[in-house]
Amino acid sequence: MTQDIELQQDAITTVREFFAALELGAVAEALDLLHPDLVWKNTTLPDIGGGLARKILRGLNRDGLGFAVEMHHIAADGDIVLTDRTDILRFGPVSIAFWVTGTFELRDGRIILWHDHFSWENFLRGTAVGLFRAALPRK
Repeated sequence: MTQDIELQQDAITTVREFFAALELGAVAEALDLLHPDLVWKNTTLPDIGGGLARKILRGLNRDGLGFAVEMHHIAADGDIVLTDRTDILRFGPVSIAFWVTGTFELRDGRIILWHDHFSWENFLRGTAVGLFRAALPRK
């Protein structure tokens, strides 16, 4: 029983560290937490293999781009971690916040499956709000 709890805590810690590294712009550290055979899935989009996923994530190191996450809930059952969160993508002055639930599967302590579910309607609403806020005059 204690070993199961430790495994779950390790899996949660890995997912939290992954997101924290992305937020800090420490993409290399985040990539170290991904299994070589990673599959990244997003609702209604094609699955992305590990090589392309790493290339996309390295793009966060460009000026004007950013990522943040507000973790609402996180739970694990063995090597499976479930997240309920708000992701925030930043493109210059525009920040797009949208709700995401994620399923992460770990193998050998690294993320091998990253499967996100989100609503396109919620993403588009977040985009409209972000554009509106970016267009407002700053005080």
